[in-house]
Amino acid sequence: MTRGIIHAPPSRAQHRTGPMTSPDSDAPTTTSGEPRNSFLEEKAFRSRTVLIFGPISDALAGDVARRLIALDADAASTIDMFVSSPGGHLESGDAIHDIVRFITAPVRMIGTGWVGSAATHLYLAVPRERRFCLPNTRFLIHQPSGGAGGQASDIAIHAQEIIKARERIARTISRETGKGFEAVMTDIERDRWLSASEAVDYGLVGRVIAHKTELRG
Repeated sequence: MTRGIIHAPPSRAQHRTGPMTSPDSDAPTTTSGEPRNSFLEEKAFRSRTVLIFGPISDALAGDVARRLIALDADAASTIDMFVSSPGGHLESGDAIHDIVRFITAPVRMIGTGWVGSAATHLYLAVPRERRFCLPNTRFLIHQPSGGAGGQASDIAIHAQEIIKARERIARTISRETGKGFEAVMTDIERDRWLSASEAVDYGLVGRVIAHKTELRG
């Protein structure tokens, strides 16, 4: 059975530019894999930072959930979540969205690159004053789509579920942006792209920032 998802445009190619280096004297200097990854994971945890890069999937949602729960158990101070994703499974985005709202520690969302589809849904898990983006971020909102096959009755069931998901997404956008529900339903009928400044005007983003120090403002 095909699950309800939000489809997004094909993701961009990713390029490696060579070994990563760090000024810290205790950092490993090779790219052999696990030692480097463990070092970076520890650094991210200590800085209370969570990264969501790439398509939203069950595996990604599970990993992000574990990090959020661990950071929340560690301290009640702010968690910074960077989001650059074309979207993916709606239910996986739902899981992250709900856990962000469930934990005690406040989360700051920071969009970068592009925040599309199901990624926009999880980005809206926090109040507008804690939604930031970097200057070149683009946002995409649209209705969910699916690829159900099989018997006609099953396809009809899937169609109804997609309609319910579309209304739920529109209500979330409406609630978190202050725009009317019917206006949002019209806006997500087709792909709606917004620049960083347009996303602020729409109500998706609270503030565009260019430097970490601006998070304190």
